[in-house]
Amino acid sequence: MPHPITRILDIGAVVLLVLYAWLAWASSSGSGGAALDPVWASVRAQGTLRIAVDVGFRPFADQHGSELVGYDIDLARAIAERLGLRVEFVPTGFDALYDSLTSGRADMIASALPYAPEQGYRARFSHFYFDAGQVLVVPSAAPNHNPTDLAGRVVGVALGSEGDTLARRMLGDGGHFQLIADYNTPDEALEALRREQLDAVITDNVSALSAVQHTPGLRIDRALTSEPFALGLPRAAFQLEAEVNRALTQLRHEGFLEELNQRWLR
Repeated sequence: MPHPITRILDIGAVVLLVLYAWLAWASSSGSGGAALDPVWASVRAQGTLRIAVDVGFRPFADQHGSELVGYDIDLARAIAERLGLRVEFVPTGFDALYDSLTSGRADMIASALPYAPEQGYRARFSHFYFDAGQVLVVPSAAPNHNPTDLAGRVVGVALGSEGDTLARRMLGDGGHFQLIADYNTPDEALEALRREQLDAVITDNVSALSAVQHTPGLRIDRALTSEPFALGLPRAAFQLEAEVNRALTQLRHEGFLEELNQRWLR
């Protein structure tokens, strides 16, 4: 007769095998998905992806009459279409975006959301879809520059901008360029560059892409910092995250993200 301890171990092994089998089945079944990822299960059951968006942060989200438009609006619609879902936008102030996930008011954030790993305790993030970091803009005919190549150059920034802060830090670290911070906006600095009053401009990638698209003779030389944007999802929504990432990858490979740059950053 088997020893009692051996029988207990055998029973435990059977229980573990049953548990693993159930998990494998649950991962591939609709009812099991509810247990593993309640957000994805709810989204599929309702047929709707609720998306929190901070309306008014152009060009990513704006309101024209009764219609929402913008980079993130088009991106969210494209993702929902790939997932076979309707889309419902939930207007939300930027400071309340993460709360919309934890409260269950939204299933996803699409709102020029900077990647913030410190928020990982209450949200997860998609693959990055845009980088809004600081870049160096130069005339098209200018040679490629390293930051150390700017010695003797005249570099413009918008006063008080992140580009201004970065340029002053570069000077503090031993840079030898001349800084002009007399401009109220990045567009003013970029216009001075177009007029050949500057050798380069440090500005955010949104402003730079817009300038390059509608101003012949300018180009982005290189990225100086990184501020990636991602889609935010509830902490429990790992299956929804995987589906969103799959859709993002497809859209990127098809050139849709570049199309959004051309459409909205001009």
